[in-house]
Amino acid sequence: MTMLAEVIDAVIGIDTHRDSHEVEIADVAGRPITTMRISNDSAGFTRLLAAITDLGPEIRAVASVEGSRSYGAGLARALSAAGVQVIECEQPRRAQRRGKGKSDAIDAHLAVLAALRLDADQLTAPRADGDREALRILLVARQEITVMRTAQTNRLRALLLAGDNTDRQAARGSLTQRSLAALAERELPAPAAREQLVRQAEIRRLAPALTQAERELKENRAQLLAIVDDIAPGLTSRYGVGPVSAAQAIVSFSTRADAATRPRSPHSAAPTRSRQAAAKPPGTASTVAATAHSTAPSTPSRSPGYGNCPRTRAYIDRRTAEGKTPREIRRCLKRYIARELYRTLNTAMTA
Repeated sequence: MTMLAEVIDAVIGIDTHRDSHEVEIADVAGRPITTMRISNDSAGFTRLLAAITDLGPEIRAVASVEGSRSYGAGLARALSAAGVQVIECEQPRRAQRRGKGKSDAIDAHLAVLAALRLDADQLTAPRADGDREALRILLVARQEITVMRTAQTNRLRALLLAGDNTDRQAARGSLTQRSLAALAERELPAPAAREQLVRQAEIRRLAPALTQAERELKENRAQLLAIVDDIAPGLTSRYGVGPVSAAQAIVSFSTRADAATRPRSPHSAAPTRSRQAAAKPPGTASTVAATAHSTAPSTPSRSPGYGNCPRTRAYIDRRTAEGKTPREIRRCLKRYIARELYRTLNTAMTA
């Protein structure tokens, strides 16, 4: 294993925030060369690039950026455009902070130290812009729509349960598009009490909102499917993989598959990440586990999505006969699923 410190001359640790970024430029021993606070705009980016240039024309520098896809997105783009390699730095864990305190300057220094300990052949670059960023935006939007729809559904059912027998029956049933339209259009018989009028007004507001949310989710799913098919053709044809789980797998798959420009052995498995890394959160394994097994009961043969797969059922039967517990079997299944998706993504996205 080649440590990053062996192939560079300087590392730039950056702790990002909304308005400003804390920066530390250090040598390969982790000794600070200079520190600064730059504004989160083009003027601040130019100031940092000038400081990097002052290090020397032949200096090999790497920027370790915490939050490169959020507050540090603009800075990461500016550094990459200037030819500075950017790697994603995870937020320091509590154990790493122990005895060091908490400040922006300390976090920038920890970003330096974290980078220097990395394997030069397994660097985690920021996730790419373009189609993969479009998927990420759509997934965030879908999560927001889903959370809001759930809250509105619960609110509507609560209002119906407080009504008459017909309303209570509707609350316990399925809220279909037809039933929602009927709830939005119905009129209360006169005379109606003020409480009934207010309740119906709220029902009339929530019912169309749920219909709109369902429409937005369908449009979101169609957009995800179109992008997924462009990035990784054939991925959604895998058993149990739909547009949403496929999109999350692509976003989590790691880093820019097209950004691995260093030479690779023909036997190396991945352009940017190992199979083992892909099986750990936030990699492919955690994505599949969350989508395919989130409601898995204690018996693995009843796991949703994969319970009807002949290969899975045969595997469950065999491992159960060997004395494996349901929890152990689920863990093995998740790892096998992660490996299959990893190979599929690696092949499709490298191509």
